[in-house]
Amino acid sequence: MSGQQQAAVQKAEQDLTQAKDLFQKKLISQTEMLSAKTSYDAAKSMYESGLHSIEGAKASSSQARDQLSKTTIYSPLDGVVTVLNSKLGERVVATNQFAGTEVMRVADLGNMQAVVDVNENDVVHVKIGDPAKVTIDAYGDRTFQGKVEQIANTGKTTGTGTQEEVTNFEVKIRLEHDMRLRPGLSCTSEIQTDVVKDVVSVPIQSVTIRAGDSDLSPEEIEKQKKTTDAREKADNNAEVENERLAKLAQKEEREKLLKVVFLKEGGKAKRVKVTTGIADDANIEIKSGIKPGDEVISGSYSAISRKLKDGAKVELEKVEKKK
Repeated sequence: MSGQQQAAVQKAEQDLTQAKDLFQKKLISQTEMLSAKTSYDAAKSMYESGLHSIEGAKASSSQARDQLSKTTIYSPLDGVVTVLNSKLGERVVATNQFAGTEVMRVADLGNMQAVVDVNENDVVHVKIGDPAKVTIDAYGDRTFQGKVEQIANTGKTTGTGTQEEVTNFEVKIRLEHDMRLRPGLSCTSEIQTDVVKDVVSVPIQSVTIRAGDSDLSPEEIEKQKKTTDAREKADNNAEVENERLAKLAQKEEREKLLKVVFLKEGGKAKRVKVTTGIADDANIEIKSGIKPGDEVISGSYSAISRKLKDGAKVELEKVEKKK
């Protein structure tokens, strides 16, 4: 069709050229010349319209081929089908107006990740590349090695407005290849943010806080201050001044807080000031204050932080052997 229209345009153009020449020689009327020009414009318009129709047909054909190619679905990766939601012959939705139907899930079992939540207080210490040990419930005490691959930029808050409100950050750990792993297994992880070797360490509950030269715990000092404040408030004239002095005293006491451990020497407890380093869930590094071989007293939080005093008598607790 386009070839015929192009030929018609060429003939109309020739007729128009001839008509203009004859009109200049006054051999034809102006009406005849305008008629030739109109015929040329009409032929040209039809030709251009045909070109646009061809372009539209090409676009429709390209769109049809694209839609046809999408009727065959290819996985973007090699792997194993772990979830199959649609079977042969079932109808699936795939339009611009509706969310597409999940046909299946394909997982690369040789490239596994552990996704864990890290508390907002701890995530600031986590870095990309930190080594991690992952424990999977299904495999008991067996641990899997990995490295931190991604740290979320935004936290997830649960229990908003309640006492259980917690903000965690999602951390992804790339695990070493192990074909026994499967998607969806429950796990916990221990991320090593720092590592020191050949150091003195003690159970974390052995380290407690004492206020300067006093043998009182922070809780006991606070209780003592409340009792004193209650007495002083009986005098209304001195109430404001007492409050100011109390705040000043609290500040001074906070500045005097020391980290200490208690050593067993001759059946008695000896308080020793220490400098601590990094810690995990069970142990804490001691940089100074004690040396290897010292007997460090350990026990419950109540026994160490509240009851134990410098010079108190101590004895080893006998541990019953399990039958």
